[in-house]
Amino acid sequence: MTNYEVMFIIDPTLEEAKKEATIETVQGIIAKDGEVVKTDVMGMKKLAYPIAKHEEGYYVVVEFKANPTLPYELNRKMKISDAIIRHMIINQDEL
Repeated sequence: MTNYEVMFIIDPTLEEAKKEATIETVQGIIAKDGEVVKTDVMGMKKLAYPIAKHEEGYYVVVEFKANPTLPYELNRKMKISDAIIRHMIINQDEL
């Protein structure tokens, strides 16, 4: 299994329950074919530049282990999510 890290920014206008549900959804996608190692909820932070007319975002970082095919599926599902305004998946073994 390969070590990965996904950082994503959740829409700051969502209710707290929906933010938590989004985090649980991402963890569920990962847990289906991999293993969540650590979840770091960083909370609200100012963005370097506006994204979708938002000046702030709710940052979350999830470290996980998975087969090389899981990041493609995770990327696809995060792209179509209305709650996630930006995300990045990094292969930590290649660093």
